[in-house]
Amino acid sequence: MDDAPEPRITLHPHSRRVRVVIDGTVLADTTRAIELRERGYPPRQYLPRDDVRMDLLTPSDTLTHCPFKGDASYFSFGEHRDVAWSYERPKERMEAIEGRVVFYGDYRVPEE
Repeated sequence: MDDAPEPRITLHPHSRRVRVVIDGTVLADTTRAIELRERGYPPRQYLPRDDVRMDLLTPSDTLTHCPFKGDASYFSFGEHRDVAWSYERPKERMEAIEGRVVFYGDYRVPEE
């Protein structure tokens, strides 16, 4: 029997479709997300940039730090500030999320 505690953060394939729509504009559409599960937080789907309309997102001045994932930079869409974020240089063991984009859940369209 393994008594090792469950890791604080786990990464999982997420092959179900993820769509992000703000004000009628599709900003992301993918079936290639990685789901990050962190104790105490809702699951987040990290999307490959190839499936995100990065041309419609504007880098924000907002920066945050997570002791487990690293430094996050944020993106805005029009008047909607900080709708998404990305870890450009995540901490060790979080390399799978490097450069991927995650949106706040309020903007996700329910899965089909």
